[in-house]
Amino acid sequence: MKKENFGQTRAGVQASLYTMENENGMELKVTDYGATLVNIMVVDKNSRKRDVVLGYDDVSGYETGASFFGATVGRNANRIAGASFELGGKTFRLDANENGNNLHSGLNFYNKRLWEVKQSDAQSITFALFSPDGDQGYPGDVRIEVTYTLTENNEVKISYRAIPGEDTILNLTNHSYFNLNGEGENTILNHVVRLDADAFTETDDKLIPTGKLIDVTGTPMDFRQAKAIGQDIGADYEPLKLAGGYDHNWALGNQGNCEKAAEVYSPETGISMEVLTDLPGVQMYTGNGIENETGKGGKHYGKHAAVCFETQYFPDAVHHENFEAPVCKAGETYQTTTVYKFRIHE
Repeated sequence: MKKENFGQTRAGVQASLYTMENENGMELKVTDYGATLVNIMVVDKNSRKRDVVLGYDDVSGYETGASFFGATVGRNANRIAGASFELGGKTFRLDANENGNNLHSGLNFYNKRLWEVKQSDAQSITFALFSPDGDQGYPGDVRIEVTYTLTENNEVKISYRAIPGEDTILNLTNHSYFNLNGEGENTILNHVVRLDADAFTETDDKLIPTGKLIDVTGTPMDFRQAKAIGQDIGADYEPLKLAGGYDHNWALGNQGNCEKAAEVYSPETGISMEVLTDLPGVQMYTGNGIENETGKGGKHYGKHAAVCFETQYFPDAVHHENFEAPVCKAGETYQTTTVYKFRIHE
């Protein structure tokens, strides 16, 4: 495990960058600032190394950036309507940081904190964060651990583990933005995607689920047969118009097993990435809100510069009895794994 200086925050806190490499020449770089994924270097079909995730050159970019590049998001990823929820007969108030709702747990984000390095070896590192009772408005003390592992099968495994002191909500995800052409290289509209999902969650005009699942058949949301992201992204279809592109949760059928949920492929580089998860949903977000962002090496990131696959419990699940709830009971173990697996096609 290579460790190097990643710069200081405005408060003078030192951040570090950790590098793992496998025998295939693939590299994974992560930082203790936000337990953030910074680089994934993949050798393409022409033997050229490509960095396939958006990000910044040092900690200052992650401190000021608002797009959650590579972020560990918690306690609850995605949206909660009205920025409040009830649990155990009590009402808990959260930051209303997006259209009167709560997005990615509010303003004191996990990706803006320095995490402790609990353990590391050549292929794996575990970051830990203590979140006290009342943190971000959520109940119960909880110590959260996020482990990144780079395997010889070109897999980036992200494992989450936590045990709360009280009943609470736990729904963590990784918010990496992928461009398999190479970060800063064109848009992802040419990327071919397959999603193993028969339905997606309908939302209102603020992207809050209504509780209804919509069959993807005959809609631009149907990715059961692989197609380019750009094929239907501009279709005259209300869910796409509301979000400015794809920013929706697809309902998976994995029954809690870590199974393949999605695959994305760049014809330009021959790089493909499978997404595996044991969670019931995945949010595909096509970078609709990225504008004039300056990333690594001064590269310009704009609209549709990348695509996210955020594994998760459904957004606003706490308000819909037909959605699996992201509630973790006191003393129980929250444990989930996401895998990004890379292959090269000639």
